[in-house]
Amino acid sequence: MVQLTPVAVTKVKEILSQQNPVPTALRVAVVGGGCSGFSYRMAFENQVNENADTVYEFDGLKVLVDQMSEMYLDGVSIDYIETLEGAGFKFNNPQVKSTCGCGSSFTV
Repeated sequence: MVQLTPVAVTKVKEILSQQNPVPTALRVAVVGGGCSGFSYRMAFENQVNENADTVYEFDGLKVLVDQMSEMYLDGVSIDYIETLEGAGFKFNNPQVKSTCGCGSSFTV
């Protein structure tokens, strides 16, 4: 199961509200690529694939995860952090065995 922190939910809703037209959901996925093998992807969606998507809801925010990504995202928590170095979404995934030096890809 995927979890979003309240801070992450608030930030996604803020970004969603700035889109025109406003998308209906956030898609979270794992894609092949990066120096460690897999990377995370977040994108806005306007349609749910009823046959292939798991739909999570956090305070009115719909989050879609496809079947292939679901197995790599089981137990993941997504947060939004702001530091002096920058701001962004942080994935805390208990399944990750290693990450690349820049932190943008991972191995399970």
